[in-house]
Amino acid sequence: MSLRSQLFFLQLLIVLVIVLVAGTVAVRMQEQQIRDAYQSRMVGVARSVAQLPSVVDAFDDEDPSAVIQPIAELTRQATGVTYVVVTDETGIRYSHPNPDLIGRMVSTDPSVPLSGETFVGTQTGTLGESWRVKVPIWSADGSIIGTASVGTLESTLAADLQEDLPVLLAWLVAAALAGTAGSIWISRLIWRRIYRLEPEEIAALLETRDAMLHGIGEGVVAIDERGRVAVLNDEAKRLLDLSDEVKGQPATAVLEPSLARMFGSAGDADETVLVGERVLLARSSDAVVDGRRVGSVLVLRDRTELHQLLLDLDGARDVTQALRSQAHEFANKMHVISGLLELGQTGKAVDFISRSGHGGSVVSGDVSPGVTDPDTASLLMAKTTICAEKGISLIVDESSTFEADGTTDPVTVLGNLVDNSVDAVGSNGTIHVQLTSDASGCSIAVSDDGPGIPEDVRERVFTSGFSTKDAAGGGSRGFGLALVQRVAERRSGSVTVSESVLGGAHIEVTLGPAPAPTSSGRSALAAHSAGAGGVLTP
Repeated sequence: MSLRSQLFFLQLLIVLVIVLVAGTVAVRMQEQQIRDAYQSRMVGVARSVAQLPSVVDAFDDEDPSAVIQPIAELTRQATGVTYVVVTDETGIRYSHPNPDLIGRMVSTDPSVPLSGETFVGTQTGTLGESWRVKVPIWSADGSIIGTASVGTLESTLAADLQEDLPVLLAWLVAAALAGTAGSIWISRLIWRRIYRLEPEEIAALLETRDAMLHGIGEGVVAIDERGRVAVLNDEAKRLLDLSDEVKGQPATAVLEPSLARMFGSAGDADETVLVGERVLLARSSDAVVDGRRVGSVLVLRDRTELHQLLLDLDGARDVTQALRSQAHEFANKMHVISGLLELGQTGKAVDFISRSGHGGSVVSGDVSPGVTDPDTASLLMAKTTICAEKGISLIVDESSTFEADGTTDPVTVLGNLVDNSVDAVGSNGTIHVQLTSDASGCSIAVSDDGPGIPEDVRERVFTSGFSTKDAAGGGSRGFGLALVQRVAERRSGSVTVSESVLGGAHIEVTLGPAPAPTSSGRSALAAHSAGAGGVLTP
Protein backbone atom coordinates (compact mmCIF):
# COMPACT_ATOMS: atom_id res chain seq x y z
CA MET A 1 0.00 0.00 0.00
CA SER A 2 1.35 3.41 -0.94
CA LEU A 3 2.12 6.04 1.69
CA ARG A 4 -0.68 8.19 0.30
CA SER A 5 -3.23 5.39 0.79
CA GLN A 6 -1.90 4.58 4.24
CA LEU A 7 -2.24 8.21 5.31
CA PHE A 8 -5.79 8.37 3.94
CA PHE A 9 -7.04 5.20 5.60
CA LEU A 10 -5.35 5.97 8.91
CA GLN A 11 -6.91 9.43 9.03
CA LEU A 12 -10.27 8.03 7.88
CA LEU A 13 -10.16 5.47 10.68
CA ILE A 14 -9.40 8.23 13.20
CA VAL A 15 -12.25 10.36 11.84
CA LEU A 16 -14.76 7.49 11.98
CA VAL A 17 -13.74 6.52 15.50
CA ILE A 18 -14.05 10.12 16.68
CA VAL A 19 -17.43 10.54 14.94
CA LEU A 20 -18.69 7.27 16.44
CA VAL A 21 -17.56 8.22 19.94
CA ALA A 22 -18.90 11.75 19.58
CA GLY A 23 -22.22 10.41 18.25
CA THR A 24 -22.58 7.96 21.10
CA VAL A 25 -21.85 10.67 23.65
CA ALA A 26 -24.27 13.05 21.91
CA VAL A 27 -27.08 10.48 21.94
CA ARG A 28 -26.46 9.77 25.61
CA MET A 29 -26.48 13.47 26.41
CA GLN A 30 -29.67 14.04 24.42
CA GLU A 31 -31.35 11.13 26.16
CA GLN A 32 -30.31 12.48 29.55
CA GLN A 33 -31.56 15.95 28.67
CA ILE A 34 -34.99 14.51 27.70
CA ARG A 35 -35.12 12.47 30.89
CA ASP A 36 -34.11 15.49 33.01
CA ALA A 37 -36.72 17.65 31.32
CA TYR A 38 -39.49 15.08 32.04
CA GLN A 39 -38.22 14.66 35.59
CA SER A 40 -38.44 18.41 36.27
CA ARG A 41 -41.96 18.47 34.85
CA MET A 42 -43.09 15.43 36.83
CA VAL A 43 -41.65 16.74 40.11
CA GLY A 44 -43.48 20.03 39.59
CA VAL A 45 -46.75 18.27 38.74
CA ALA A 46 -46.52 15.84 41.69
CA ARG A 47 -45.79 18.59 44.22
CA SER A 48 -48.57 20.80 42.80
CA VAL A 49 -51.12 18.00 43.13
CA ALA A 50 -49.90 17.09 46.64
CA GLN A 51 -50.26 20.70 47.77
CA LEU A 52 -53.69 21.47 46.26
CA PRO A 53 -56.11 22.29 49.15
CA SER A 54 -58.98 20.56 47.34
CA VAL A 55 -56.95 17.36 47.12
CA VAL A 56 -55.85 17.53 50.77
CA ASP A 57 -59.38 18.32 51.97
CA ALA A 58 -60.85 15.48 49.89
CA PHE A 59 -59.06 12.94 52.08
CA ASP A 60 -61.65 13.65 54.77
CA ASP A 61 -64.60 12.93 52.43
CA GLU A 62 -66.44 9.62 52.33
CA ASP A 63 -65.49 9.19 48.64
CA PRO A 64 -62.15 11.03 48.08
CA SER A 65 -61.84 9.73 44.51
CA ALA A 66 -64.95 11.65 43.45
CA VAL A 67 -62.98 14.88 43.96
CA ILE A 68 -59.44 13.74 43.32
CA GLN A 69 -59.95 11.72 40.08
CA PRO A 70 -61.24 14.66 37.98
CA ILE A 71 -58.45 16.90 39.25
CA ALA A 72 -55.78 14.24 38.52
CA GLU A 73 -57.09 13.58 34.97
CA LEU A 74 -57.28 17.26 34.17
CA THR A 75 -53.72 17.74 35.39
CA ARG A 76 -52.50 14.72 33.40
CA GLN A 77 -54.01 15.97 30.16
CA ALA A 78 -52.74 19.51 30.71
CA THR A 79 -49.13 18.52 31.46
CA GLY A 80 -48.75 15.64 29.00
CA VAL A 81 -47.62 13.06 31.57
CA THR A 82 -48.76 9.44 31.31
CA TYR A 83 -50.53 9.26 34.65
CA VAL A 84 -51.25 11.10 37.89
CA VAL A 85 -52.07 8.69 40.76
CA VAL A 86 -53.06 9.77 44.27
CA THR A 87 -53.16 7.18 47.10
CA ASP A 88 -53.86 7.19 50.81
CA GLU A 89 -51.33 6.26 53.48
CA THR A 90 -51.99 2.54 52.89
CA GLY A 91 -51.42 2.69 49.12
CA ILE A 92 -55.09 2.59 48.00
CA ARG A 93 -55.58 4.55 44.76
CA TYR A 94 -57.88 7.60 44.69
CA SER A 95 -57.08 8.36 41.02
CA HIS A 96 -55.78 6.51 37.96
CA PRO A 97 -56.04 6.81 34.14
CA ASN A 98 -57.87 3.49 34.26
CA PRO A 99 -60.96 4.09 36.51
CA ASP A 100 -61.30 0.34 37.10
CA LEU A 101 -58.10 0.41 39.21
CA ILE A 102 -59.35 3.10 41.59
CA GLY A 103 -59.77 1.70 45.11
CA ARG A 104 -57.16 -0.96 44.57
CA MET A 105 -53.67 -1.26 46.04
CA VAL A 106 -50.82 0.20 43.99
CA SER A 107 -48.56 -2.31 42.27
CA THR A 108 -45.29 -0.69 43.39
CA ASP A 109 -43.81 -0.02 46.82
CA PRO A 110 -45.06 3.34 48.28
CA SER A 111 -42.76 3.21 51.31
CA VAL A 112 -40.34 5.93 50.11
CA PRO A 113 -42.86 8.78 49.76
CA LEU A 114 -44.72 7.57 52.88
CA SER A 115 -41.47 8.05 54.79
CA GLY A 116 -41.41 11.71 53.76
CA GLU A 117 -38.82 11.39 50.91
CA THR A 118 -39.21 12.00 47.19
CA PHE A 119 -38.74 8.97 44.94
CA VAL A 120 -37.40 9.30 41.38
CA GLY A 121 -36.76 6.24 39.26
CA THR A 122 -37.95 3.71 36.74
CA GLN A 123 -40.52 1.11 37.80
CA THR A 124 -42.95 -1.23 36.06
CA GLY A 125 -46.59 -0.72 36.96
CA THR A 126 -49.99 -1.50 35.48
CA LEU A 127 -49.36 0.76 32.47
CA GLY A 128 -45.87 -0.61 31.80
CA GLU A 129 -42.31 0.52 32.51
CA SER A 130 -42.27 4.23 33.33
CA TRP A 131 -40.05 7.03 34.59
CA ARG A 132 -41.88 8.23 37.71
CA VAL A 133 -41.82 10.62 40.65
CA LYS A 134 -43.52 9.99 44.01
CA VAL A 135 -43.98 12.67 46.71
CA PRO A 136 -45.77 12.60 50.08
CA ILE A 137 -49.06 14.43 50.73
CA TRP A 138 -49.08 16.31 54.03
CA SER A 139 -52.15 17.18 56.05
CA ALA A 140 -52.68 20.53 57.76
CA ASP A 141 -51.36 19.13 61.05
CA GLY A 142 -48.11 17.97 59.38
CA SER A 143 -48.81 14.24 59.10
CA ILE A 144 -48.46 12.18 55.90
CA ILE A 145 -51.91 11.20 54.67
CA GLY A 146 -51.03 9.85 51.23
CA THR A 147 -48.83 10.01 48.12
CA ALA A 148 -48.95 11.65 44.69
CA SER A 149 -47.27 9.69 41.87
CA VAL A 150 -46.63 11.15 38.40
CA GLY A 151 -44.97 9.15 35.61
CA THR A 152 -44.17 8.96 31.91
CA LEU A 153 -43.74 5.72 29.99
CA GLU A 154 -40.19 4.83 28.92
CA SER A 155 -41.56 4.27 25.43
CA THR A 156 -42.58 7.94 25.36
CA LEU A 157 -39.03 8.99 26.28
CA ALA A 158 -37.64 6.71 23.58
CA ALA A 159 -40.05 8.17 21.02
CA ASP A 160 -38.93 11.70 21.87
CA LEU A 161 -35.28 10.66 21.47
CA GLN A 162 -36.00 9.06 18.10
CA GLU A 163 -37.51 12.32 16.92
CA ASP A 164 -34.21 14.09 17.61
CA LEU A 165 -31.96 11.35 16.17
CA PRO A 166 -32.34 12.21 12.43
CA VAL A 167 -30.98 15.73 12.95
CA LEU A 168 -28.19 14.45 15.16
CA LEU A 169 -27.29 11.69 12.71
CA ALA A 170 -27.29 14.20 9.85
CA TRP A 171 -24.70 16.30 11.68
CA LEU A 172 -22.60 13.21 12.41
CA VAL A 173 -22.70 12.10 8.76
CA ALA A 174 -21.75 15.63 7.68
CA ALA A 175 -18.83 15.58 10.12
CA ALA A 176 -17.70 12.18 8.80
CA LEU A 177 -17.85 13.40 5.20
CA ALA A 178 -15.93 16.56 6.10
CA GLY A 179 -13.33 14.48 7.92
CA THR A 180 -13.02 12.16 4.93
CA ALA A 181 -12.56 15.11 2.57
CA GLY A 182 -9.97 16.56 4.92
CA SER A 183 -8.16 13.22 5.06
CA ILE A 184 -8.00 13.09 1.27
CA TRP A 185 -6.70 16.66 1.10
CA ILE A 186 -4.07 16.14 3.84
CA SER A 187 -2.82 12.89 2.31
CA ARG A 188 -2.46 14.57 -1.09
CA LEU A 189 -0.75 17.60 0.49
CA ILE A 190 1.78 15.47 2.38
CA TRP A 191 2.33 13.34 -0.71
CA ARG A 192 3.16 16.44 -2.75
CA ARG A 193 5.32 17.90 0.02
CA ILE A 194 7.54 14.81 0.01
CA TYR A 195 7.79 14.98 -3.79
CA ARG A 196 5.55 11.92 -4.32
CA LEU A 197 8.15 9.63 -2.77
CA GLU A 198 7.50 6.48 -0.80
CA PRO A 199 9.12 5.88 2.65
CA GLU A 200 11.58 3.39 1.18
CA GLU A 201 12.67 5.93 -1.42
CA ILE A 202 13.02 8.63 1.22
CA ALA A 203 15.13 6.32 3.40
CA ALA A 204 17.34 5.43 0.42
CA LEU A 205 17.81 9.10 -0.47
CA LEU A 206 18.67 9.94 3.14
CA GLU A 207 21.22 7.14 3.35
CA THR A 208 22.75 8.18 0.03
CA ARG A 209 22.85 11.83 1.07
CA ASP A 210 24.52 11.03 4.38
CA ALA A 211 27.06 8.79 2.66
CA MET A 212 27.90 11.46 0.10
CA LEU A 213 27.83 14.34 2.56
CA HIS A 214 30.13 12.71 5.08
CA GLY A 215 32.33 11.02 2.48
CA ILE A 216 33.38 14.02 0.40
CA GLY A 217 36.68 15.74 1.08
CA GLU A 218 35.22 19.25 1.31
CA GLY A 219 33.56 20.66 4.36
CA VAL A 220 29.87 21.51 3.93
CA VAL A 221 27.92 23.85 6.21
CA ALA A 222 24.28 24.70 5.43
CA ILE A 223 22.00 27.16 7.19
CA ASP A 224 18.24 27.54 6.95
CA GLU A 225 16.16 30.65 6.29
CA ARG A 226 16.46 31.70 9.93
CA GLY A 227 20.27 31.65 9.78
CA ARG A 228 20.61 28.53 11.93
CA VAL A 229 23.03 25.68 11.21
CA ALA A 230 21.10 22.85 9.53
CA VAL A 231 23.80 20.59 8.02
CA LEU A 232 27.37 20.00 9.12
CA ASN A 233 29.41 17.17 7.63
CA ASP A 234 32.42 15.42 9.15
CA GLU A 235 35.02 17.40 7.20
CA ALA A 236 33.42 20.71 8.24
CA LYS A 237 33.45 19.61 11.87
CA ARG A 238 37.15 18.78 11.56
CA LEU A 239 38.12 22.00 9.77
CA LEU A 240 36.08 24.25 12.08
CA ASP A 241 36.61 22.22 15.26
CA LEU A 242 32.85 21.93 15.87
CA SER A 243 30.48 19.23 17.08
CA ASP A 244 26.92 18.16 16.24
CA GLU A 245 25.69 20.27 19.17
CA VAL A 246 25.94 23.42 17.03
CA LYS A 247 23.09 22.26 14.80
CA GLY A 248 20.09 24.48 15.29
CA GLN A 249 22.17 27.34 16.69
CA PRO A 250 22.65 30.69 14.88
CA ALA A 251 25.56 30.60 12.44
CA THR A 252 26.82 33.96 13.71
CA ALA A 253 27.21 32.47 17.20
CA VAL A 254 29.19 29.34 16.31
CA LEU A 255 31.17 30.27 13.17
CA GLU A 256 34.07 32.65 12.63
CA PRO A 257 32.84 36.12 11.57
CA SER A 258 34.76 35.75 8.31
CA LEU A 259 32.67 32.65 7.50
CA ALA A 260 29.33 33.83 8.89
CA ARG A 261 29.37 36.97 6.73
CA MET A 262 29.70 34.83 3.59
CA PHE A 263 26.22 33.37 3.99
CA GLY A 264 23.78 35.21 1.80
CA SER A 265 26.55 36.67 -0.40
CA ALA A 266 26.80 33.96 -3.04
CA GLY A 267 29.64 34.36 -5.54
CA ASP A 268 31.51 32.43 -8.19
CA ALA A 269 34.97 33.02 -6.70
CA ASP A 270 36.56 31.18 -3.80
CA GLU A 271 37.58 33.33 -0.86
CA THR A 272 40.57 32.62 1.37
CA VAL A 273 39.77 32.82 5.08
CA LEU A 274 41.67 32.08 8.25
CA VAL A 275 39.78 29.87 10.69
CA GLY A 276 41.66 29.17 13.87
CA GLU A 277 45.11 28.37 12.53
CA ARG A 278 43.88 26.93 9.23
CA VAL A 279 43.79 28.60 5.84
CA LEU A 280 40.56 27.61 4.06
CA LEU A 281 39.06 28.24 0.65
CA ALA A 282 35.38 29.02 1.08
CA ARG A 283 32.57 29.47 -1.40
CA SER A 284 28.97 30.34 -0.55
CA SER A 285 25.91 29.57 -2.68
CA ASP A 286 22.16 29.78 -2.22
CA ALA A 287 20.14 26.62 -1.54
CA VAL A 288 17.12 26.75 -3.86
CA VAL A 289 14.16 24.34 -3.83
CA ASP A 290 11.38 24.70 -6.41
CA GLY A 291 12.67 28.14 -7.31
CA ARG A 292 12.53 29.32 -3.69
CA ARG A 293 15.58 30.14 -1.60
CA VAL A 294 15.54 27.99 1.55
CA GLY A 295 19.00 28.77 2.91
CA SER A 296 22.69 28.94 2.06
CA VAL A 297 25.47 26.40 1.63
CA LEU A 298 29.13 27.02 2.40
CA VAL A 299 31.74 24.70 0.88
CA LEU A 300 35.15 24.66 2.59
CA ARG A 301 38.44 23.28 1.32
CA ASP A 302 41.56 23.00 3.43
CA ARG A 303 44.25 25.12 1.80
CA THR A 304 46.67 24.86 4.70
CA GLU A 305 48.96 22.31 3.08
CA LEU A 306 48.75 24.03 -0.31
CA HIS A 307 49.49 27.35 1.36
CA GLN A 308 52.50 25.77 3.04
CA LEU A 309 53.76 24.30 -0.23
CA LEU A 310 53.52 27.70 -1.92
CA LEU A 311 55.45 29.28 0.93
CA ASP A 312 58.07 26.53 0.73
CA LEU A 313 58.35 27.11 -3.02
CA ASP A 314 58.79 30.85 -2.51
CA GLY A 315 61.46 30.18 0.10
CA ALA A 316 63.25 27.70 -2.14
CA ARG A 317 63.25 30.22 -4.97
CA ASP A 318 64.71 32.88 -2.69
CA VAL A 319 67.47 30.56 -1.50
CA THR A 320 68.19 29.42 -5.08
CA GLN A 321 68.44 33.03 -6.21
CA ALA A 322 70.78 33.77 -3.32
CA LEU A 323 72.98 30.78 -4.19
CA ARG A 324 73.03 31.75 -7.86
CA SER A 325 74.01 35.30 -6.97
CA GLN A 326 76.73 34.09 -4.60
CA ALA A 327 78.04 31.65 -7.20
CA HIS A 328 78.29 34.49 -9.70
CA GLU A 329 80.12 36.62 -7.13
CA PHE A 330 82.46 33.74 -6.34
CA ALA A 331 83.21 33.26 -10.08
CA ASN A 332 84.07 36.97 -10.40
CA LYS A 333 86.46 36.73 -7.45
CA MET A 334 88.12 33.67 -8.93
CA HIS A 335 88.64 35.58 -12.20
CA VAL A 336 90.29 38.44 -10.29
CA ILE A 337 92.58 36.06 -8.40
CA SER A 338 93.46 34.22 -11.64
CA GLY A 339 94.32 37.50 -13.37
CA LEU A 340 96.50 38.68 -10.51
CA LEU A 341 98.39 35.40 -10.51
CA GLU A 342 98.89 35.54 -14.27
CA LEU A 343 100.26 39.08 -13.87
CA GLY A 344 102.64 37.84 -11.19
CA GLN A 345 100.97 39.94 -8.53
CA THR A 346 101.07 37.20 -5.93
CA GLY A 347 101.04 39.55 -2.98
CA LYS A 348 98.04 41.43 -4.25
CA ALA A 349 96.25 38.11 -4.89
CA VAL A 350 96.86 37.07 -1.29
CA ASP A 351 95.70 40.45 -0.07
CA PHE A 352 92.50 40.20 -2.19
CA ILE A 353 91.73 36.76 -0.78
CA SER A 354 92.15 38.09 2.75
CA ARG A 355 89.84 40.99 2.07
CA SER A 356 87.21 38.72 0.46
CA GLY A 357 86.83 36.54 3.58
CA HIS A 358 84.63 33.42 3.30
CA GLY A 359 82.90 34.64 0.19
CA GLY A 360 79.34 34.87 1.52
CA SER A 361 78.43 31.35 2.59
CA VAL A 362 74.73 30.76 2.85
CA VAL A 363 75.03 29.30 6.34
CA SER A 364 77.38 31.89 7.73
CA GLY A 365 74.76 34.33 9.04
CA ASP A 366 75.44 35.78 12.44
CA VAL A 367 73.13 34.17 14.96
CA SER A 368 73.41 34.84 18.67
CA PRO A 369 75.14 31.95 20.45
CA GLY A 370 72.30 32.03 22.98
CA VAL A 371 69.81 30.80 20.34
CA THR A 372 70.12 27.04 20.80
CA ASP A 373 66.81 26.03 19.20
CA PRO A 374 67.82 24.45 15.83
CA ASP A 375 64.58 25.42 14.08
CA THR A 376 64.82 29.04 15.20
CA ALA A 377 68.53 29.28 14.37
CA SER A 378 67.96 27.76 10.91
CA LEU A 379 65.13 30.20 10.23
CA LEU A 380 67.25 33.19 11.29
CA MET A 381 70.19 32.08 9.13
CA ALA A 382 67.96 31.66 6.08
CA LYS A 383 66.23 34.99 6.67
CA THR A 384 69.59 36.71 7.15
CA THR A 385 70.85 35.45 3.80
CA ILE A 386 67.68 36.43 1.95
CA CYS A 387 67.66 39.87 3.60
CA ALA A 388 71.28 40.40 2.67
CA GLU A 389 70.51 39.72 -1.00
CA LYS A 390 67.78 42.36 -0.79
CA GLY A 391 70.07 44.87 0.88
CA ILE A 392 68.36 44.50 4.26
CA SER A 393 70.30 44.13 7.50
CA LEU A 394 68.79 41.50 9.79
CA ILE A 395 70.35 41.92 13.22
CA VAL A 396 69.82 39.40 16.00
CA ASP A 397 70.45 40.94 19.39
CA GLU A 398 73.59 39.43 20.94
CA SER A 399 71.85 39.09 24.30
CA SER A 400 69.16 36.84 22.81
CA THR A 401 68.72 33.47 24.51
CA PHE A 402 66.29 30.97 23.06
CA GLU A 403 65.83 27.27 23.78
CA ALA A 404 63.56 24.76 22.08
CA ASP A 405 60.16 24.34 23.78
CA GLY A 406 59.04 21.27 21.83
CA THR A 407 56.67 23.17 19.53
CA THR A 408 56.93 25.03 16.24
CA ASP A 409 54.95 28.03 17.54
CA PRO A 410 58.05 30.27 17.93
CA VAL A 411 59.05 29.55 14.32
CA THR A 412 55.54 30.43 13.14
CA VAL A 413 55.55 33.72 15.03
CA LEU A 414 59.12 34.74 14.20
CA GLY A 415 58.80 33.91 10.50
CA ASN A 416 55.60 35.94 10.10
CA LEU A 417 57.02 38.94 11.97
CA VAL A 418 60.24 38.97 9.97
CA ASP A 419 58.34 38.58 6.67
CA ASN A 420 56.12 41.54 7.55
CA SER A 421 59.17 43.65 8.39
CA VAL A 422 60.91 42.66 5.12
CA ASP A 423 57.85 43.78 3.15
CA ALA A 424 57.70 47.01 5.15
CA VAL A 425 61.33 48.20 4.97
CA GLY A 426 62.00 47.42 1.31
CA SER A 427 65.67 47.61 0.29
CA ASN A 428 68.47 49.07 2.41
CA GLY A 429 66.42 48.68 5.57
CA THR A 430 67.20 47.34 9.02
CA ILE A 431 65.41 44.69 11.06
CA HIS A 432 66.23 43.97 14.69
CA VAL A 433 65.26 40.72 16.44
CA GLN A 434 65.27 40.13 20.21
CA LEU A 435 64.56 36.63 21.58
CA THR A 436 64.23 35.46 25.19
CA SER A 437 62.93 32.28 26.77
CA ASP A 438 62.67 30.72 30.21
CA ALA A 439 60.49 28.27 32.12
CA SER A 440 57.49 30.65 32.03
CA GLY A 441 57.50 30.94 28.23
CA CYS A 442 59.22 33.03 25.62
CA SER A 443 59.24 36.49 24.09
CA ILE A 444 59.84 37.44 20.44
CA ALA A 445 60.32 41.10 19.50
CA VAL A 446 60.91 42.35 15.95
CA SER A 447 61.61 46.01 15.11
CA ASP A 448 62.28 47.72 11.78
CA ASP A 449 62.91 51.15 10.32
CA GLY A 450 59.99 51.02 7.89
CA PRO A 451 56.98 53.33 7.81
CA GLY A 452 55.51 51.73 10.93
CA ILE A 453 51.88 50.91 11.71
CA PRO A 454 49.52 53.86 12.27
CA GLU A 455 47.82 53.89 15.65
CA ASP A 456 44.33 53.85 14.11
CA VAL A 457 44.94 50.47 12.46
CA ARG A 458 47.04 48.74 15.13
CA GLU A 459 44.02 46.76 16.33
CA ARG A 460 42.76 45.96 12.83
CA VAL A 461 46.07 44.48 11.60
CA PHE A 462 45.22 41.33 13.57
CA THR A 463 41.93 40.88 11.72
CA SER A 464 41.91 38.00 9.27
CA GLY A 465 42.13 39.32 5.70
CA PHE A 466 43.14 42.87 6.65
CA SER A 467 46.37 44.13 5.11
CA THR A 468 47.99 47.53 4.60
CA LYS A 469 49.86 46.15 1.58
CA ASP A 470 48.76 45.83 -2.01
CA ALA A 471 46.36 42.87 -2.32
CA ALA A 472 48.06 41.63 -5.48
CA GLY A 473 48.39 38.24 -3.96
CA GLY A 474 44.85 37.35 -4.89
CA GLY A 475 43.40 37.40 -1.41
CA SER A 476 46.36 35.59 0.16
CA ARG A 477 47.43 38.54 2.31
CA GLY A 478 46.20 39.54 5.72
CA PHE A 479 46.76 36.23 7.52
CA GLY A 480 50.26 36.55 9.02
CA LEU A 481 49.53 38.79 12.00
CA ALA A 482 46.09 37.20 12.48
CA LEU A 483 47.81 33.83 12.79
CA VAL A 484 50.39 35.29 15.19
CA GLN A 485 47.65 36.59 17.46
CA ARG A 486 45.80 33.25 17.46
CA VAL A 487 48.96 31.36 18.32
CA ALA A 488 49.58 33.82 21.18
CA GLU A 489 46.02 33.41 22.46
CA ARG A 490 46.32 29.63 22.33
CA ARG A 491 49.55 29.86 24.35
CA SER A 492 47.98 32.30 26.87
CA GLY A 493 50.25 35.07 25.63
CA SER A 494 49.85 38.52 24.12
CA VAL A 495 50.78 40.68 21.13
CA THR A 496 51.65 44.37 21.41
CA VAL A 497 52.34 46.90 18.65
CA SER A 498 54.27 50.13 19.16
CA GLU A 499 56.79 52.41 17.49
CA SER A 500 60.36 51.10 17.43
CA VAL A 501 63.51 53.02 18.27
CA LEU A 502 64.45 52.57 14.60
CA GLY A 503 61.44 54.63 13.60
CA GLY A 504 59.27 51.83 12.23
CA ALA A 505 57.08 49.20 13.85
CA HIS A 506 57.89 47.25 16.99
CA ILE A 507 55.87 44.06 17.55
CA GLU A 508 56.44 41.98 20.66
CA VAL A 509 54.83 38.56 21.15
CA THR A 510 54.86 36.65 24.43
CA LEU A 511 53.99 32.96 24.56
CA GLY A 512 53.12 31.07 27.72
CA PRO A 513 54.60 27.71 28.70
CA ALA A 514 54.55 25.11 25.96
CA PRO A 515 51.66 22.62 26.28
CA ALA A 516 52.31 18.97 26.99
CA PRO A 517 53.29 17.01 23.85
CA THR A 518 50.39 15.35 22.04
CA SER A 519 50.10 12.90 19.17
CA SER A 520 48.62 15.57 16.93
CA GLY A 521 52.06 16.69 15.79
CA ARG A 522 52.68 20.18 14.56
CA SER A 523 49.82 22.65 14.14
CA ALA A 524 48.11 23.30 10.85
CA LEU A 525 50.35 26.25 10.02
CA ALA A 526 53.30 25.52 12.27
CA ALA A 527 55.73 25.77 9.37
CA HIS A 528 54.05 28.83 7.92
CA SER A 529 57.03 31.10 8.35
CA ALA A 530 59.76 28.50 8.14
CA GLY A 531 58.64 27.69 4.64
CA ALA A 532 58.78 31.32 3.65
CA GLY A 533 62.52 31.33 3.93
CA GLY A 534 63.51 27.69 3.65
CA VAL A 535 64.97 25.63 6.50
CA LEU A 536 68.71 25.40 6.61
CA THR A 537 70.62 23.28 9.07
CA PRO A 538 73.54 25.11 10.62
